[in-house]
Amino acid sequence: MRRIRPIITFAATAALAAGTLAATTQTAQAAPAYTVTPLHFAVKTGTTNAKSCDIIGDLYLPATASATKRVPAILTTNGFGGSKDDQTGIGTTFAARGYAVLSYSGLGFGGSSCKITLDDPDFDGLAASQLVSYLGGKSGIAFTDAAHTTPAPVLDVVRRDSKDHHGKRSTNDPRVGMFGSSYGGQIQYAAASVDPRIDTIVPIITWSDLSYSLSPNNTSQTTGVQTTTPGAAKLVWALGFSGLGMLNGLQNAQADPSRLLPCPNFADFVCPALVTAAVTGTLDATATTNLRHASVATYTKKITIPTLIVQGQHDTLFNLNEAVATYRALQAQGTEVKMIWQKWGHSDNKPAPGEIDLKKPDVTTQYETKRISDWFDHFLKDSKVGTGPEFTYFRDWISYTGIATPAYGTSSTFPVGAGRTYYLSGKGLTTSKTSIAAGSQSFLTPIAGLPTSFDTIDVVGKDSPLPESDLPGTSASWTTTPLSSNLDVVGSPSLRIQVSSPTAALTQGLGSTGQLVLFAKVLDVDAAGKATVVKNLVAPVRVPDVNKPFTVTLPGIVHRFAPGHSLRLVIAGGSTNYRGGLTTNPVTIATGGSGQALTLPVVR
Repeated sequence: MRRIRPIITFAATAALAAGTLAATTQTAQAAPAYTVTPLHFAVKTGTTNAKSCDIIGDLYLPATASATKRVPAILTTNGFGGSKDDQTGIGTTFAARGYAVLSYSGLGFGGSSCKITLDDPDFDGLAASQLVSYLGGKSGIAFTDAAHTTPAPVLDVVRRDSKDHHGKRSTNDPRVGMFGSSYGGQIQYAAASVDPRIDTIVPIITWSDLSYSLSPNNTSQTTGVQTTTPGAAKLVWALGFSGLGMLNGLQNAQADPSRLLPCPNFADFVCPALVTAAVTGTLDATATTNLRHASVATYTKKITIPTLIVQGQHDTLFNLNEAVATYRALQAQGTEVKMIWQKWGHSDNKPAPGEIDLKKPDVTTQYETKRISDWFDHFLKDSKVGTGPEFTYFRDWISYTGIATPAYGTSSTFPVGAGRTYYLSGKGLTTSKTSIAAGSQSFLTPIAGLPTSFDTIDVVGKDSPLPESDLPGTSASWTTTPLSSNLDVVGSPSLRIQVSSPTAALTQGLGSTGQLVLFAKVLDVDAAGKATVVKNLVAPVRVPDVNKPFTVTLPGIVHRFAPGHSLRLVIAGGSTNYRGGLTTNPVTIATGGSGQALTLPVVR
């Protein structure tokens, strides 16, 4: 627990020398700044602690750390498909800055045994908690071999606290924070939900509700991004991740054959969920329940420690709305939380210059690295350094050199900006209620949910871009006149819309298979007429009732529409990256009143 000085001192154990790799960031003549020790950890997982797993990890220790000069710790792990080695940059950098860093391969990845359980608190969270116990000096967890026959020395160099965040006294309570991105981000919530000894977390580009991430519906949302109406299944992301997870299982099948059955390297429910989504275009109730169990949205009340949320603008897997959902939930319950919207994410994993370099972090030249380092120093070292603004967002239209600080907009509150409403008017968009034109547009949705658009393909799209267009007769669009000044949007656009679809009105009573599915997106049209979907972000909508108006919360964006460019709204019947509705439906969207409107959060 932070801010409570450790009062427990153990006698120094034998140095962690056997098998230790000396490393240094200084010259060959200087003393090593840190050591690196490979370890194996014996952990128990599952609701009854019945499953034994082997976790591999690397322990980075400052050379000056000792039983009389203790240091705080950072626990970190990989993203999906990765390993402990991906965190080498974090390990070396923060060990050199006076932290003990334990980097480990998550369950099912990078040499660690057991199946992928999607950062479920009962499995991944519980496993991480046992690593926290090791950092707190508990014996019987760390070994030097995979067979767990040779115990590693008890760790006695990490600062310890007298009480956890529930006020419970513990002899194995380290001063520890967690760091990681994507899969390595959600594990922090899972671990913190089961272990009140963890002091602070920095989850990067991760999910709020995994059922939304994999099968989103951007209407009928109740709490955060959760919805009462099933969404539209993501095709490419699901295929990519399932293939990658199964490959990891096959590579380690000889050591752990049980990982292959009944669902190769995944929790048992995953394979049936994939089949159901492929057939019906959405998730069934069982899959939704299991995915939500592995999502912070389900157990937010258990997250009470300081949290720095970092989310990516270029991310069609875990969009900005997921970070907003978690941020708002934590803020509402009084949890200390701040939020950064960085440039990079799963769709484009290259940070802007001076943002962060996870292989070579540098607090002096990288904005995010400095924010993260200050966060840990404040909450783990009791430093008086500030933790930065409440909300910051990267602006790709700002020119700068060196560190990316000038490119980040800042705010003491969230959300930012003011709503600017564009009314659907004939085939145009207007901000004037008095100039709304009457009109209508009609199109057909495809049969069997086939794609009718040619958006950039998820996962590989940035390397193999397609022209962004929709087949004739499969979409409707509304476009502004060319803009006379910059239009800067920061946040989630909101669309209030009423459609007419007589066939869907007859079949929607059958449930998700009979409901109308549409796809809303915002495009930037340049002076030459080239249209680009902003950040390739599309909002799938399974309309709960076509006889009523509905509201669509589009994925959040940070984007400047430049002078001479136009803003375009498109509603389409199909998408390259999603499974659409199963039946073809005629759709008509009429204009002429102020009820059909797109609202953008605009900053000046």
